[in-house]
Amino acid sequence: MPPFGEQIRALRGARGVDQATMAADLGVSAAYLSALEHGRKGAPSWDMTQKIIQYFGLIWDEAEALQLLAQLSKPRVTVETAGLDPRATRAANLLARRVGHLSSADLDALLGVLEAGDDNDDVSDQ
Repeated sequence: MPPFGEQIRALRGARGVDQATMAADLGVSAAYLSALEHGRKGAPSWDMTQKIIQYFGLIWDEAEALQLLAQLSKPRVTVETAGLDPRATRAANLLARRVGHLSSADLDALLGVLEAGDDNDDVSDQ
């Protein structure tokens, strides 16, 4: 389940809203919402993200956090390393091959390293 889907499920649970009800309220099928939550539909569009933000009445930091999760929930990612240090290409390829085999602790450590530089990075084009 991608980070966006995990957060949507948590928001639904906290508010006691089932998937079918939320889907109907948003004007989408329950199958689509399920696929979105489980990462089978890729990252949601900006419009869908805004509908969900409004649906749950999220403001400020919560809305911004959900938008970021949507951007970081693409299940199929392309990493462009042309023109970078050759180690960047090696790292990207190793990550692609091994990410499915990393332990929870390894994933946490990797995320810690990668997110440490996020303060100044614009991920909107990712």
